Amino acid sequence: MSASLTHEQARRVLDAGSARAEEIGQPTNIAVVDDGGHLVAFGRMDGAIKASIDISTRKAVTSILMDLPTADLTDLVQPGAELYGLGATAGGMVTFGGGIPPVRGGATVGAVGVSAGSVEQDVTVATAAAAALDS
Repeated sequence: MSASLTHEQARRVLDAGSARAEEIGQPTNIAVVDDGGHLVAFGRMDGAIKASIDISTRKAVTSILMDLPTADLTDLVQPGAELYGLGATAGGMVTFGGGIPPVRGGATVGAVGVSAGSVEQDVTVATAAAAALDS
């Protein structure tokens, strides 16, 4: 059995994120990638800024490549910190909140990336999206 997200699961993640974004009144871009960082599902809500299409996808890819939420990278990439410069590597990783790798059965199965709101809003939406695998 694959440890990756199925299309059906990716759609559930996307739908849960979209519902949360609607609840908080912030249109977003939501990207869902599999355990290899390949896009499985994507949605841009009406009114979400277009620049965030790429950012949401990069957040998802960064999250799966690093196997952690992108918010966990923020302190590590500051000048003088251990991972300073990470954002300029591997095709431009995104090192601020909004990317979360959902876990199913103890295995990381992919990642969701959200962008278009504040970092707090993006994390809120991504958290709700990732939690959809538990339901």
